[in-house]
Formats: sequence, C-alpha cells, structure tokens
Amino acid sequence: MNQEEQSKKMNQLIAKCWADESFKQRLLADPAATLKAEGVELPAGLSLKAVENTDKVFHLVIPSKPSDLQDDDLDKVAGGACACLVVCVCVILTGV
Repeated sequence: MNQEEQSKKMNQLIAKCWADESFKQRLLADPAATLKAEGVELPAGLSLKAVENTDKVFHLVIPSKPSDLQDDDLDKVAGGACACLVVCVCVILTGV
C-alpha cells in the first residue's frame, strides 16, 4: 500500500471512529489488533499507541528525526519554509 492509499485508509478509520463509539474504544484499547482486523499492515515489532484529542487535550506528535536530514534542511524548517505543522495546529486549536 502506497502512502496515498495509507492516508486514505487512515482517514476512513478516523471517520469510522467518529461514527462508531465501540470501534473507537477497540482502537484505543488495542490499536494493533484493531488495525490488523481492518486490513492495515504493520511492520513486525512495531509498538503502536492510539490516543484521542479532545477539546481539553491536544497531542503533539514529534516524528523521529530522519537519518538523512541535512543541516540546510533543518535551517529551512526553522526559517519557516515548512509551516504545515503550525497551520494544522492552528486549525485544530482555533477552528480557523
């Protein structure tokens, strides 16, 4: 499954969580088994944790640092070349 297909599948699963409280509770309790049952392949040995944002709690996920990241790439991000995280957080927190 390519990245676009994975993204689509994850969006479908999030929508399913919103529509089906028991599915959401299964996903929160045992994310690996629930995703596997939904046809999502996970790498062997991968630890998975599912959490839910609320109007009082927002989880900020910091991805692991890529091994091939160069200093000039970091400069671009620090200098504002990539504002996607800020925009996403802004939309989530303010609804704008």
